[in-house]
Amino acid sequence: MVEPVLMDQLARGHVLSALSDQGIVREGPDRAAFEERFDRHFPSLFRLFHDLYGTRHDWLDQLTELVMQSARSWAERPADLKALDAKREHNSGWFQANTMLGGVCYVDRYAQDLAGVRARIPYFKELGLTYLHLMPLFLTPEPHSDGGYAVSSYRDVNPKLGTMQQLRDLATELRANGISLVVDFIFNHTSDEHEWALRAAAGDPAFSDFFWIYPDRSMPDAFEQTVREIFPDDHPGSFIELSDGRWVWATFHTFQWDLNYANPEVFRAMAGEMLFLANQGIDILRMDAVAFIWKRLGTPCENLPEAHTLLQAFNAVCRLAAPSLLFKSEAIVHPDEVARYIDPAECQLSYNPLQMALIWEALATRDVSLLSQALERRHTIPAGTSWVNYVRSHDDIGWTFADEDAAELGINAFDHRRFLNAFYVSRFPGSFARGVPFQDNPRTGDCRISGTTASLCGLEGGTATAVDRILLAHSVAFSTGGIPLLYLGDEVGQLNDYQYALEEGHEADSRWVHRPHYPAADYARRNDPATPAGAVYAGLRRMISVRSATPELAGTILLGFATNNPGVLGYQRPGDGTLILALANFSDEPQEVAAVTLSGFAPDAVDILAGADVHLDAGIVLDPLKFVWLRVTPRL
Repeated sequence: MVEPVLMDQLARGHVLSALSDQGIVREGPDRAAFEERFDRHFPSLFRLFHDLYGTRHDWLDQLTELVMQSARSWAERPADLKALDAKREHNSGWFQANTMLGGVCYVDRYAQDLAGVRARIPYFKELGLTYLHLMPLFLTPEPHSDGGYAVSSYRDVNPKLGTMQQLRDLATELRANGISLVVDFIFNHTSDEHEWALRAAAGDPAFSDFFWIYPDRSMPDAFEQTVREIFPDDHPGSFIELSDGRWVWATFHTFQWDLNYANPEVFRAMAGEMLFLANQGIDILRMDAVAFIWKRLGTPCENLPEAHTLLQAFNAVCRLAAPSLLFKSEAIVHPDEVARYIDPAECQLSYNPLQMALIWEALATRDVSLLSQALERRHTIPAGTSWVNYVRSHDDIGWTFADEDAAELGINAFDHRRFLNAFYVSRFPGSFARGVPFQDNPRTGDCRISGTTASLCGLEGGTATAVDRILLAHSVAFSTGGIPLLYLGDEVGQLNDYQYALEEGHEADSRWVHRPHYPAADYARRNDPATPAGAVYAGLRRMISVRSATPELAGTILLGFATNNPGVLGYQRPGDGTLILALANFSDEPQEVAAVTLSGFAPDAVDILAGADVHLDAGIVLDPLKFVWLRVTPRL
């Protein structure tokens, strides 16, 4: 048996020889840069690729072709993107700055098309955006596109939205204005109308191996012994029958077929799509449904170790050919599993679904215990990574807290989730929320929640304190550490759109209720603080401005702070000799944080949001649904 180190050296020699023979990268700085990164990253890529495919006789040939493919992509990479690569290699923590602010939208609903997005760049600058996530915009079947997640081509923009040239031009202009472009990389599956799927459906054996296709029910039945149903309203189990009697794995919808990453041809094909997008000027790929990307009989086929190996291997490929490209994980799973995807060698960014869910939980219960516990226990992530913090996204709200965490606080998780579901769809007396159930199951009481921030906070129902709730919720996302992310339109208090069911293909998916079209009237009122739109906008703009001027709010380091009051959330963001103490009252009554609780700080503090001096030696009383960010000095 060949020793691993020797095998690595042999493989390196094999690959370098092929590189020289093909002359893909011309001599000069580009060749030197590629070879330097090859020396740095090939050992990791070799190990990871061998772990995934080393049992195959052709694994080394597959690896060699993968590196050739990477070299070709680097040779084709535009010069301005190579300059960005060099800049970010020397500032790898650029995305952890306190000036970072994200926005997310659907191109058609927010701006009609890519030209419309480009026309809104001046507004993005006004708001302070440095990160723009455009929801899936590639070619999909209509009307069954799953909001763009049933991708038919990774290289063609939906013609209703524009062209790939327009996307390249948009990326260039955004970059010139200090805004990084984020798009979804549909990683787990393709549409059944993707060329690969069409060729598989026609019986092409090479492309049949791109998917999990079986001639009869034997293997599907075996897998489904341990695999859960994700969308039981769409189809039972995880497989659907094809017209020729074969069965294909479809975790989500019937028209979305899961890719077979056990086949290295699939790895290479998807690496090619990834590098193509990077060369269009994409800065960050949102890696969709990462928990599902590897399958193994006898397991739940979620969060398997090979899923992490795959992500690390794709990272290693990108370090060769597009070193500034970052990954953002989308894993709405147990908090422990979410954290496992966050790593500089895996996903440098991650959504923070637990914090999001517990902000809503605290608003409903007026008790911060679960949220405070999560910040102290589950907020810390590795150096070189960042959370993406949000109040709500394009997706539904699910109650992702861990049952064992709830039990420590005397909370029955099952009953608590039923309460939260009832509260946010107005089935609980006194609820301020106007949410809509998603995947509702009246028999079990289980469902997930759809709704815009404003509607869930009571603005739709005319609740006098709705604006306070909106700002309170965002204050947590803006100050706990990471990149705050706004669903665009929420910054002017957009409400639910109940006309969604009239749109073809949307009638069975209540999540479209919180994906309204551009709220032009609300934006027109954004500079009038006497209106709800203006009050929300002014409050958020103040937070954005103060955050960008507060170095303590950079990065993700957070220290807990016990307020000794279940209605008041507290946490600390340390800086150089000072720190920011955030206090937020989630209750409907004034709440005190006693002087003795604050006695670890010098008595003189500054409320950085109000620009006012504060004296801590008498304690602090917070009005209902109000918050402060205090610059304090620890006592020596």
